[in-house]
Amino acid sequence: MAATTAPLTPERILEATEEMLRRHGAAKATVVDVARALGVSHGTVYRHFRTKAELRGAVTRRWLDRTSETLSGIVTGAEPPGAKLRHWLAGLFEAKQHKAGDDPELFATYSVLVAENSDVVDDHIADLTGQLTAIIQEGVDKGDFASPDPAVSARAVFDATSRFHDPAYAPQWSRPGIEDAFAAVLDLTLRGLRA
Repeated sequence: MAATTAPLTPERILEATEEMLRRHGAAKATVVDVARALGVSHGTVYRHFRTKAELRGAVTRRWLDRTSETLSGIVTGAEPPGAKLRHWLAGLFEAKQHKAGDDPELFATYSVLVAENSDVVDDHIADLTGQLTAIIQEGVDKGDFASPDPAVSARAVFDATSRFHDPAYAPQWSRPGIEDAFAAVLDLTLRGLRA
């Protein structure tokens, strides 16, 4: 094993794990592979992540958090609520399309990991619906949207648009006409929320 020059951090381990997943897939990537890539023993990796499942959960969370972080900037932006909601939903769809289309092997690997880590997925969905709730609440406060319960409306919007962000629908995201279908759902959603 080669000696490492940079200190071993959880972030470096997650980066190496992602690379191993990209190369070998979820079924074949091991903690030993990650450790070898980092030039350390697998025991050293286990000092940062107690189990293989914990490591896989952390790398899954990291992957999902990239989308949440990108979208959070839209939530705090200065756009009017209707434009903000349209921008946020389009941003979510675009992020998911890129994940599926830009690196299909890694997307397939993460689809396996997401299925293994339902608590991580639940946290991700709670974060996303929380962001939607904030947008809808802002719209209600400004008189743009009508909703007796913005959290319930946010979950309904999230569910209604699932075809455009749920990985189960990924094969449809590159089909002709998907952008028109997305625009129609966006228009209907916004009309349904208007005060």
